[in-house]
Amino acid sequence: MSQLDERRTTPHDGKVVYTARTHTTGGRENGVSRSSDGRLDVKLSVPGSARIGTNPEQLFAAGWSACFESAIGLAARKRKIVLPADLAIDAEVDLKQADGAYLLGTRLNVSLPGVARDVAEALVEEAHQICPYSKATRGNIDVAINLV
Repeated sequence: MSQLDERRTTPHDGKVVYTARTHTTGGRENGVSRSSDGRLDVKLSVPGSARIGTNPEQLFAAGWSACFESAIGLAARKRKIVLPADLAIDAEVDLKQADGAYLLGTRLNVSLPGVARDVAEALVEEAHQICPYSKATRGNIDVAINLV
């Protein structure tokens, strides 16, 4: 078995604080993905399918939006700002096809009700710099972050 290793050898290498492990069979067509700790056990299906199951784009949207919300919380704590209980992020992940290749595009629609617009914009911008998903996608896919 060959190994594809694309680890970066930049100053960003650091101490591993957590490793998620999953085992997936069947791909997006008729797949199943399970985590090593048993907490995730999902059926997979293609987008728009009537088959029971989620798809990788939905999982990516859920993961990124959860991480981004936590990054907003970190930015707010640093500024001693109390966030509203109804803070929400609606994530949209587009699966696109161009020139025979598949690509992703994303939108994070962030709702911070009751927070002054300039403060909310600063929190969202700082979160985009903090969030590991934002860092991983920066310059690789189309990303729009909207304050709604």
